[in-house]
Amino acid sequence: MMSIDEQVPLLMQGTEYGDKQLKAAMQRELKERLIEAERDQRPLRVYCGYDPTSKDLHLGHTITMRKLRQFQDLGHEVTFLIGSYTALVGDPSDKNKARPILSHEQVAENAKTYAEQAFRVLDKQKTIVRYNGEWLSELSLVDLIRLGQNFTVQQFLDRDNFKLRLERGEPIFLHETFYALMQGYDAVAMKTDVQVGGTDQLFNIIVAGRKLQESQGQRPLVGVICGILPGTDGVQRMSKSTGNIVPINTGAEDMYGKVMSVPDFAMVKFMTLVTRWTPEVIADKEAKLQSGALHPRDLKMELAREIASIFYGDEAAQAAEQAFVSVFQQHALPDEMEEVKLAQPMNLVDLLLFTQAAKSKNEARRLIDQGGVKLDGETISGAATLVEVSTPKVLQVGKRKFVRLIP
Repeated sequence: MMSIDEQVPLLMQGTEYGDKQLKAAMQRELKERLIEAERDQRPLRVYCGYDPTSKDLHLGHTITMRKLRQFQDLGHEVTFLIGSYTALVGDPSDKNKARPILSHEQVAENAKTYAEQAFRVLDKQKTIVRYNGEWLSELSLVDLIRLGQNFTVQQFLDRDNFKLRLERGEPIFLHETFYALMQGYDAVAMKTDVQVGGTDQLFNIIVAGRKLQESQGQRPLVGVICGILPGTDGVQRMSKSTGNIVPINTGAEDMYGKVMSVPDFAMVKFMTLVTRWTPEVIADKEAKLQSGALHPRDLKMELAREIASIFYGDEAAQAAEQAFVSVFQQHALPDEMEEVKLAQPMNLVDLLLFTQAAKSKNEARRLIDQGGVKLDGETISGAATLVEVSTPKVLQVGKRKFVRLIP
């Protein structure tokens, strides 16, 4: 069993508050709660909320799930909260414009597989799954007004995303301010000790959640605020809208390959946020990387294997690594690939669109200009180049897209 002095740095690993004093305060309060929980032999009540605004969860979502799992492994009570009501409003925290309003039916459809996807990280037997419609649907207009009395308009307008929209002359809709009240009330309804969330949730957790709990005579929660994972480009936030995601519902080979495409400079961020490695292990690997004792490629392979193993197990992760080495380091062709019938000659740009190797003509031309298109191992160029097949040929686009063209 880990001591509390060992638990605190593990649970605070990967957290970001944007303020040293705030981080120190949350770390101090977390230690106090852990000491009290051990003394009273009562597990802490820990939760994180997930709004079903789309059907699929990606690796970025699992940062907070990994943190929840750490609390589970330490014996605490974890609730996976599905925001069946907050999703109806839409969280404006990380957006520069209002989210589209979803219907009850859309939210219910999106939420169907959320918990099952989360159980790739969380212990199913130890996880409480709840929907915040349980209590938010019971609030009256008067209840909402009373919640709102705890905040000023200035507090909301001082938030970076709202401030930016004001400066641009863009609208801020009144319903967007309700979201923080609704999420804060989640903490009240569940009498939460610890809430986990990303840095985009700082206001909702540290300001709204703690304030509303105090207003209801509860002890304010400890906010464990996790850093945001960049996408496979290493720069932009992982997001389905930018196409830089690593989905949870994918295969081990696909997950391994996508992690291997992450730039070297983003590896430490991935190690810190989405692996099971302890702070000591990560520090050791980072030191070896900086000293040259560990090659970036080898570390990235360890990272990809670790992440694939979390979701698909050690055996599948090892097989994914072997497949990657075979295809991309030894230049072998994959055993299985999609077959596409090419009945007549087609120029190269149209061929990339036809095989779904590119989403637009501009992307197709860019891939061609960068030398990323090969036919039977030979680089081909020229957007107008005609491709015809009388015998099967292998079209390779980039490092990971293979299509067998058949006549």
